[in-house]
Amino acid sequence: MTPDAARRRAIGQVLLLAAGFLVLVAISAMSVILVNRARQDNALVVHTIEVENQISTLLLQIRRAESAARGYLITSEPRFLAEHEAATATILTDIDELATLVGDNPVQLDNLKRLRLPVEARLKEFSRAIDFVKRNDIAGGIAMLREAGASDSVLLINDIANAMRAEEDRLFASRTATADRTQWLASLVTVAGSGLVIALAGISIFLVRRSARARDSAEVLLRDNNLNLEATVDERTADLREANNEIQRFAYIVSHDLRSPLVNIMGFTSELEELRADIFKRIAVLGRAGAASPAPGGAGEIELELDAEDKQLSQDYSEALGFIKSSIAKMDRLITAILNLTREGRREFEPVRIDTRDLIEGIVATVAHQAAEAEARIHIEPLPNIVSDRLALEQIFSNLIDNALKYLKPGVPGAISVRGRTKLGFAIFEITDNGRGIDPKDHQRIFDLFRRAGTQDKPGQGIGLAHVRALVRRLGGTMSVSSELHSGSTFTITLPISWTVSNRNRDT
Repeated sequence: MTPDAARRRAIGQVLLLAAGFLVLVAISAMSVILVNRARQDNALVVHTIEVENQISTLLLQIRRAESAARGYLITSEPRFLAEHEAATATILTDIDELATLVGDNPVQLDNLKRLRLPVEARLKEFSRAIDFVKRNDIAGGIAMLREAGASDSVLLINDIANAMRAEEDRLFASRTATADRTQWLASLVTVAGSGLVIALAGISIFLVRRSARARDSAEVLLRDNNLNLEATVDERTADLREANNEIQRFAYIVSHDLRSPLVNIMGFTSELEELRADIFKRIAVLGRAGAASPAPGGAGEIELELDAEDKQLSQDYSEALGFIKSSIAKMDRLITAILNLTREGRREFEPVRIDTRDLIEGIVATVAHQAAEAEARIHIEPLPNIVSDRLALEQIFSNLIDNALKYLKPGVPGAISVRGRTKLGFAIFEITDNGRGIDPKDHQRIFDLFRRAGTQDKPGQGIGLAHVRALVRRLGGTMSVSSELHSGSTFTITLPISWTVSNRNRDT
C-alpha cells in the first residue's frame, strides 16, 4: 500500500469514527430531549385530570353542604349541622386550591372568578335557612331553601362548572395527542438510532477485518524482509565501527601533527621575547647616537630611554607577542582536548553498582571552594542507584555541576539542586540552577563540538557538553536542556537503571 493510500484509509477511518460518534451524540441528545418533553406532556395531562378532580370535589362539597342543611331543617339534629359546617369550611379552601391549579390558564382563572360569587351566595342561603331553624321556624327555613334551590346562583354554579370541565376536556384531548406524538417521535428516534448503530457496527467490523488482512500481509512482508536484516545490520555495524575507528585515528594523527609546528611556534615566540630587550636597547643606543648627545658617565652607562615612537613600537611588540602566546595556549588546549576525546572514545566502559548520592557528594566536595566563592548552595535530593560506568558518570556530573557554578548570575546567591527519580526501567536525573540561563535558540548549539553560546566571559573550549552527551549516549541514555535567558537552566539525563556492556559501547 502506498503512503497516500494509507493516509487516505486512515483519514477515512477517522472520519467514520467521528461520524459514528456524532450520530451517537445526536441520538442521545434527541432521546433525552424527547424523554423530557414526553415527561412534561404527561405532567400536563395529569395536571388536567387534577383540575377536573378538583372541580368535581368542589361541586361535591357544595352538594354535601346542601344535603346536610336540608337534613338539619327536617330533623334539627346537631350532627347534620356539624356536617354542614365541615363541608362549608372546605368549600372556600377548595376554591383557593383550584385557583392554584389553573393559575397558568387565563380562561379558567376568569371562570373561577365568576364561580366564586354564586358559591358565596349559595353558602349565604344555607346560612339563612339554618337561622330559621335556630329560631324554631322550620317551615320558613324549608320554604326559603326550596325557593333558593331554583335561584340563579345554582344555575350559575352548574353552568360555570360545566364550562370549566369543557375547557379541561379540550386541554386533555390536546395534551394527550401531544404526549402521544412525543412518545411516537421518541420511539422513532430510538429505532432509527439503533439502526444507525447497527450499520456503523457493521462498517466497523468490515474495516477491522480489512485492517487485519492488511496487517497480516504486512507481517508476512516484514518476515520476508527480516530474513536478511541481521546480515545487513551486521554489515552496516562493521562499516560504522571501521569509520569510527578511522575518525579516531585521524583525530589522533592530526592532533600530533598540529602539535609539532605548534611547538616550533612556541619556541620561536620565546626567542622573540628574549630578543626584545636587546632589540630595543640597540634602538635606544642608535637613537641617542643619532641625536649626537652622549650619555653621561660613558657609553657603558647608557640609559634605555626611548622616544615616543619607539615606546609605542615596544608596546605594540609586547602586545603582539601576548596575542601570539594566548593563541598558542588556546590551540594547545584544543589539541589536548581532542587527544583526550580520542582516548576516551577508545576506553571500554565497565558497568558497576554505583551509589549515585555518594558519587555526587564526592564531586560536590571537590568544588566546595568554588561554590563558597560564588556563594552557591548545592542541594542533593534522594537519588536512585544505578549500574553503569563510574568514570563516565563522574565526568558527566562533574561537568554539569562545574558549568552550573561557572555560569551563575553575578551578585546573586547560587542555588543548585540535583534530584532523581525512576520511570519504566530508567533513572532520570535533573541538575537545576538559577544562573544566567540559555537562549532557546542555542539549546542545540551548546552540544556541538567547539561551539559555545552566550557571553564568552568564562574559560572553555566548547567541548564539555558535547563530550557529556557522547558519554550519555554510550551509556544508552539521552540528554536534554530546558532553559530561558536569566531564568536558570535544567539539564535532564535519562540513563538505564541496569546498564550492561553492549554493541553500543564497542562500536562508539
